[in-house]
Amino acid sequence: MGNAVTEIRKKDAAALADELRALRKEQFKLRMSAASGQPARPDQHGKVRRNIARVKTVLRERRSAK
Repeated sequence: MGNAVTEIRKKDAAALADELRALRKEQFKLRMSAASGQPARPDQHGKVRRNIARVKTVLRERRSAK
């Protein structure tokens, strides 16, 4: 887990915004596939949700540090 957070912290704000956008799209695709009756990878829901939280936490920390 520490490795993922370290990589997230190395990115600038624009890269983090892009990453957040991509994670939201992935979350939407997972939700739609589950709703259509084909839950391809149920473990991915939690992983994507946690990654979104990590990115948002780093963005919030940077905003409050200014």
